[in-house]
Amino acid sequence: MDHASRSIAFHPRRLAPEAAIGPPPVSPVAAILELLRSGERFLVCSHARPDGDAVGSMLAMGMLLKQLGKQADLVTADRIPNIHRELPGADEIRTAQTVYGPYDAVILLECDGLERTRLHGLKQFFLINIDHHATGREYGNLNWIDRKVASVGELVYRLVKAAGAKVTPQMATCLYTTVLTDTGGFCYGSTQASTFGFAQELVLAGADPLLIAQKIYFTTPASKLLLLGAALSNLKQEGRLAWMWVTRQDIVRTAATVEDCDGIVNFALCASGVEAAFFLHELPEQRIGVSLRSKGQINVAAIAKRLGGGGHESAAGCTMQGPLDHALATVLAELRPALASLARDTDGKSD
Repeated sequence: MDHASRSIAFHPRRLAPEAAIGPPPVSPVAAILELLRSGERFLVCSHARPDGDAVGSMLAMGMLLKQLGKQADLVTADRIPNIHRELPGADEIRTAQTVYGPYDAVILLECDGLERTRLHGLKQFFLINIDHHATGREYGNLNWIDRKVASVGELVYRLVKAAGAKVTPQMATCLYTTVLTDTGGFCYGSTQASTFGFAQELVLAGADPLLIAQKIYFTTPASKLLLLGAALSNLKQEGRLAWMWVTRQDIVRTAATVEDCDGIVNFALCASGVEAAFFLHELPEQRIGVSLRSKGQINVAAIAKRLGGGGHESAAGCTMQGPLDHALATVLAELRPALASLARDTDGKSD
């Protein structure tokens, strides 16, 4: 396929206000399906350090492409987390640093910037960007960004239904994983009535909610529990803000991995009276991983974006340059004013 001359009817970045006059534009679902049906070989990828939404969506998209009679290569820059390695088809996801093709298109799922894939070689291909992040950007040749859905898995589900494909129990399992994990077990602010409707449809299609939840939340390795202990020993609270950190020495001492850092921030957020929380962990080359969370009144996605990252309004993250003390001071300088503004707004409403 000639990517330079390929014409797609849905171009949201090119629409001017007067474009509303005349026939309605082609929907993103129709435009994507047109491309999928006309091509033969596709690359499916997501952001580095893939989470449940990334992994489950990639697997479900791969299953859809196979039902359409297409070839799908599933690639990430980092290996998938242990808790998701038993998902149907997970062994088909391979890790790489550079992709070569040829591909008719690259499908990027839950990735609010091309650089977040950490994959080289993508720019030469036609890019289909499907995302739901608050910080999502229209960097693709074809973009479908819906910030109202709780997981990008729901957008993949819409494609499956529109294509007339079958939602198998295996696909339903992968898609249920996307919504369960990206809502924090149906706890984040993105959770709404339609979220439970989506989950219900997946259970009816064969997903086992009990088994999926047990594999995600009750298979924690001892190394992560020991690392959590190290983080909790550093817990600090300042009014409605809480934070924790671990050093590289903590990670080595507990025989943990960077993957074990995932989700630790939630233990700071669950403290009584806390509205926002963050967790720092040291990475190689003096980099610092930052996880940000809020209970809904602080937009941590906006803060993460200013720090070079992104995410959702209640759950976001970024990677910063160290040392640890510098990263800590920088994040505090962002969150303290936000909490102070929230306190003023709350006081004003109570007057």
